[in-house]
Amino acid sequence: MSELLHELVLRGADKYGEEEALRYQGRILSYSQLANEFERVAGGLYSLGLARQERVATYIPKRFEAVTALFGTAMAGGTFVPVNPLLKPPQVGHILRDCNVRILFTATARFKDLAETLLECHDLHTVVLVDDAGDLTSGDAGLRVISWQQLIRNGVDTPRHRVIDTDMAAILYTSGSTGKPKGVVLSHRNMVTGAKSVAQYLENRPSDRLLAVLPLSFDYGFSQISTAFVSGACAVLMDYLLPRDVVNAVAKESITGLAGVPPLWIQLAQMSWPDEATATLRYMTNSGGAMPRKTLDLLRSSLPRTQVFLMYGLTEAFRSTYLPPQELDRRPDSMGKAI
Repeated sequence: MSELLHELVLRGADKYGEEEALRYQGRILSYSQLANEFERVAGGLYSLGLARQERVATYIPKRFEAVTALFGTAMAGGTFVPVNPLLKPPQVGHILRDCNVRILFTATARFKDLAETLLECHDLHTVVLVDDAGDLTSGDAGLRVISWQQLIRNGVDTPRHRVIDTDMAAILYTSGSTGKPKGVVLSHRNMVTGAKSVAQYLENRPSDRLLAVLPLSFDYGFSQISTAFVSGACAVLMDYLLPRDVVNAVAKESITGLAGVPPLWIQLAQMSWPDEATATLRYMTNSGGAMPRKTLDLLRSSLPRTQVFLMYGLTEAFRSTYLPPQELDRRPDSMGKAI
């Protein structure tokens, strides 16, 4: 049976109930609690007049609200647009204008930085501040500015827009390394099928704990969340400053799955890994570029019990190929086989 993206958690609430679904800085949301948060956000967005397939952007670091805003948008019948929190105001403005964003989730300091940029975002009508809202004024932009608490409090408990699996769920933007960022449209079916495919060959299970260190605006980063949810596993949100922070988090949170890109792996390969990390880390995955042979050898030496999956992906396809770990010695430079 076809599924919608947010239904991964709704079904998880029925099946896994109070099992951990999402962790952030020691706080926990169970599958039941997370499903309830999706409902509250969806009701709040619907109360703001969100029309079917209208775009809702998030410009915030990884935290509970970042995840619930994205999936709540999908539940309300809208289309979510995660914006990389490292982008500067002009880059953010380009994305907001390019896909006609109507509602923006951000934080107070970021909203102030965006003040001039938002003057040119004529489709935008509401900004939701996820932290202390402070002075709720819209400046010269003519925007409605509300707090996260107001959004939740004003939510309506009525049927939302009807959505089918071929409807647009998200627009993910490329990095813009070869020009301006380009928006890639993904349907619910695209995203659910991708999550199920990856979870199948990684053999994900409810006991897994996946560390989400990559941006949610990056398809590879977002898929850590959807892959966890399709498997009944727990996703642990993290924005790191130093490579050592990642190693420490793997040990502290008993992480079983870690996804990274070559620049991160090059740094992590130089780290010493404590026994607590080597004991739990079942697999690591690489995408976003080829893994240097020297880096691969160092990681395999430090983590002999950890399976390494080398993968290749496209924003519009999430993962396209993967190399089974047993093929590493024979084909260390291969992009793998088609998924």
